[in-house]
Amino acid sequence: MSEHIDDCIIVGAGPAGLTAAIYLARYHLGIRLFDCGTSRASWIPRSHNHAGFPDGINGEELLERMREQAAKFGALREPKRVTDLSKPDDCFTVTCGEETYRARTVLLATGVVNNRPEGMDDQLHDEALSRGLLRYCPVCDGYEVTDKRVAVIGTSDHGTAEAQFVRTFTADLTLVSPGGDHDLSDQCSNALDKAGIARVAGPCGNFAIENGQLAFDTAEGRMAFDSVYPALGSVIRSGLAKSCGASVSEDGSIEVTDHLETSVPGLYAAGDVVVGLDQIGHAMGQAGVASTAIRNALAQKRPLRR
Repeated sequence: MSEHIDDCIIVGAGPAGLTAAIYLARYHLGIRLFDCGTSRASWIPRSHNHAGFPDGINGEELLERMREQAAKFGALREPKRVTDLSKPDDCFTVTCGEETYRARTVLLATGVVNNRPEGMDDQLHDEALSRGLLRYCPVCDGYEVTDKRVAVIGTSDHGTAEAQFVRTFTADLTLVSPGGDHDLSDQCSNALDKAGIARVAGPCGNFAIENGQLAFDTAEGRMAFDSVYPALGSVIRSGLAKSCGASVSEDGSIEVTDHLETSVPGLYAAGDVVVGLDQIGHAMGQAGVASTAIRNALAQKRPLRR
């Protein structure tokens, strides 16, 4: 184990983690950013709701611009996956496989992973995503499916809520169960009927791009849509917070204060791993708040810059 102690280690290099790196580096702090390369922002073919880019911007291009900006101010980014986090004393121990690092504070920006439609291979998934045939965020890109033929793969309360949201953009909308018959309460059924949202039983399978649409089998035969939204939930990557003893909610989101500090002093979290709107702008705002809180906390324990 190295004797070097970083002021802050950031885990995760999506919009939240990179924003934090920019802030903290500009505060003249010694930081280290671990990037395992799985930010879901990289999936975005073109974001049109990020302020400052009236013609939109590709997700990977946005991340690369942020990496360059962080590096310009001295942020050290390492392409490694953090496997464990603990706080054995006043400092944290961050483990990456066989290597360990020490830090006075840690910021978790580990995000979430969307559950994909079962049976869709990676190549098809990525191509459909890049062409806007598969979408995960109607808040981000519902505008792009205005008046198009759209399906939401899901059921129950979550599927109904997503379908209702998408319905404000298009009337040609079908809620498809991911497997077998729908699991809908009377309240959900009434809401779908009132909105004019069609329902089709599953299971879904044999996905393919056909004639510029995403097609798949259902209980009522093969169907094709201009865009498909999986409403299948997500996995919140809060395992490191749990291993360090931080409190999480029932759904796995990391619980934080108004300044984004967890129940473990010196451990902060920002972005989609925290309860809130899963949006780039929101994640970046949280990162700014958390970074400034980290700077202020460290300033109380160390001399000012001379």
